[in-house]
Amino acid sequence: MPKTSARLLSLLSLLQARRDWPGALLAERLEVSPRTVRRDVDRLRELGYPIVAAKGPDGGYRLGAGTDLPPLLFDDEQAVALAVALQVATTSGAGIEEAAARALTTVRQVMPARLRRRIDTLRVTAVERPAARPQVDSGVLMALSAAVHACEVLRFDYAPAFPAGEDDADGPPRRVQPHHVVTWGGRWYLVAWDLDRDDWRTFRADRITPRTPTGPRFTPREPPGGEVAAFVAGRFQGSHDSGGSPCRGEVILGLPAADVSPYVRDGVVEELGPDHCRLILGSWSWPGLAAAIGRFDADIEVVGPPELKDAFARLAHRYAAAAELPHP
Repeated sequence: MPKTSARLLSLLSLLQARRDWPGALLAERLEVSPRTVRRDVDRLRELGYPIVAAKGPDGGYRLGAGTDLPPLLFDDEQAVALAVALQVATTSGAGIEEAAARALTTVRQVMPARLRRRIDTLRVTAVERPAARPQVDSGVLMALSAAVHACEVLRFDYAPAFPAGEDDADGPPRRVQPHHVVTWGGRWYLVAWDLDRDDWRTFRADRITPRTPTGPRFTPREPPGGEVAAFVAGRFQGSHDSGGSPCRGEVILGLPAADVSPYVRDGVVEELGPDHCRLILGSWSWPGLAAAIGRFDADIEVVGPPELKDAFARLAHRYAAAAELPHP
């Protein structure tokens, strides 16, 4: 019986390693007869493994998909990779943190001691503040990914980043041709062609509420530059070639350029004099851009556009109201 059990585990490992296995090759690898292979396959089926057999002189076996998830067998490197991936998933912001932590505990419990020691030497710790990593419902990610895979037009409601004062809070749903679901800086985004704005857009997944049903199928477009990774990187880094950030403004700061440049990664700083400089900066919202500029604690002259001036006025009103609030 121990020999049979060990042979079953070897057979299962082989079936998981590649899609199709000729019966004669399995028998050769296991050093048994084809008849023994057939019996072992039947035993695995009784344990819940959906093994499909192809008849004929060149027939073989394939591990198929079943209605339930049967026990899986991993080699050492696969087990370590799985445990590392689960640790990273607990800090992904994809709404699967609790499930990933439980899965990691399950995997670790059944690991041999030699592998458990390897896993325990790696500890992933999230150091970002909770507010800096919005949580995304895993169902939303699945819906976005399904639309991308099926090449179907997606409709969704898009929550504004700053609800107060936004004109489009109750606007019509967005209509896009979804292209990719990506991560950047701990957040999830949908890269898509916006049908109403006739341009490429990047949407934060935590602000998306998909609508059903999805729309008609479409032929995928090629993103600017031909590569989605370069396009997204360009968007976040303010590249003019890739369209830059959605909100981009220009101001004059009452600070030397040398004092501003070290803190501006994706903007442009131009020296205007010993105590003044021009700053061109982008962001994903006008209030966010105004707040980013206000951190320099200097006199600010807005060159443009008008949306940036309005954002400063809106923030000034909020800050003034916050300063007048009585202490608890």
